Amino acid sequence: MSRPRPITPERIHEFDCIVDARSPAEYALDHLPGAINCPVLDDDERRIVGTLYKQQGTFEAKRVGGAMVAAQLARHLRETFADKPKSWRPLVYCWRGGMRSGTMVQWLRLVGWDAQQLHGGYKAFRAHVMAQIDTLAPQLKLQVVCGPTGSAKTALLQALRAEGAQVLDLEALARHKGSILGRWPGQEQPSQKAFETALAQALQGFDLARPVFVEAESRKIGRLMLPDAVLDALRGGDCIAIEAPLHARLAYLLQDYAYLGHDGEELATLLGQLNANTGLHARETVARWQAWARAGQLAPLFEALMTEHYDPLYARSQRSNYLRLAEARPLVMSRLEAQDLALAARQLVA
Repeated sequence: MSRPRPITPERIHEFDCIVDARSPAEYALDHLPGAINCPVLDDDERRIVGTLYKQQGTFEAKRVGGAMVAAQLARHLRETFADKPKSWRPLVYCWRGGMRSGTMVQWLRLVGWDAQQLHGGYKAFRAHVMAQIDTLAPQLKLQVVCGPTGSAKTALLQALRAEGAQVLDLEALARHKGSILGRWPGQEQPSQKAFETALAQALQGFDLARPVFVEAESRKIGRLMLPDAVLDALRGGDCIAIEAPLHARLAYLLQDYAYLGHDGEELATLLGQLNANTGLHARETVARWQAWARAGQLAPLFEALMTEHYDPLYARSQRSNYLRLAEARPLVMSRLEAQDLALAARQLVA
C-alpha cells in the first residue's frame, strides 16, 4: 500500500471510487462527478457539532462529534464498503480536505485499503472547475444555432448529436428551456455550482479541433447564470440562423409545450410576470393572454406570445449580442418535423 500523498483534482480519474465525506445537504448542492455520499456527520449531527463549537468550544465539539463520526464510519464499513476488495483504491474528500475526510482516510487505511485524500477538498475542486471553464470555453469552435422562439433549435441540436456532431446542450445541463415558460415539468434546476460542474465536464469531453454546436442563449437560463467565458464564446461564435414560417413554429411550440395546457391557472400565473409592472406589456394584453391560458387555448396564446413578445425581444437582443449574426449561415426550413430536422442536421454536419 502506497503512502498518503497530495492528490489534486486533475488526478481524480485514477481512483476506483470517489467518496464524499460531507453531509447530505452539501453533497446535494454539488459534488465531484460520480462521487458517492458517505457522510461522517449527517446534516443534524453537523448542526449539533457546529452549535457546540460556538457555544462550548473545540473540546466539547470534538468529544461529541468524535462519537458521531465513529458511529457513521462503522456503519459505512458494515454497509457501503463491506464488499470492497483489498485492492480497492478510494479517493476521499470533504469541504477543504480537513478533519472529516482525513479521519475517514485513516480508518480506511487501517483496514488495509490504499485510501487517499483530495488535497484542498471540494474547495480545490471548485477552483479547478472554474479554471477549466475559463480555459476551454475560448478554445471552442462554436456553431451557434440562432432563431426566434419556436424554431426548434433544441430539437436540431438533438438531431445533430444523432448525426455524430459535438453538441453543447446548455438547456439540458440547466434543466430549463430558457424562457419565462421554460421550466421543465416535475424537475428542479440544479444549483449554480452543480450546473458549472456539469458544464466543465461537458467541455472536457470535446475535441477542440472539431466544431461544437450550441443554441444561442441569454446570460440566464432560468435562475442559472452562464459563466462569462461561455457567454463570451457564444457571442463571438459563428452563427447558423434558422428561418421558418410562423405556422411551422406555432405547430412546433404546440407540440413541445403541450404540457403547459395541463394547468391553466399556473400558466396564467407565469404570464403575470409580464404585466405592466415590468414595463414589458400593458395589463390588458397580459390579461388577454391569461384568459387564453385559463381556457386551455394554447394556439392563439402561443401565436400572440410569438408575435407580440418573443419575436420583438429576439430582434432587439440577438443582433446586439451575437457579433456574427449578420453573416450567419441561413437554414431555411418550411417545416420543423423530426424528419426535416434530421435532414437539416445531416446537411450541417456534411
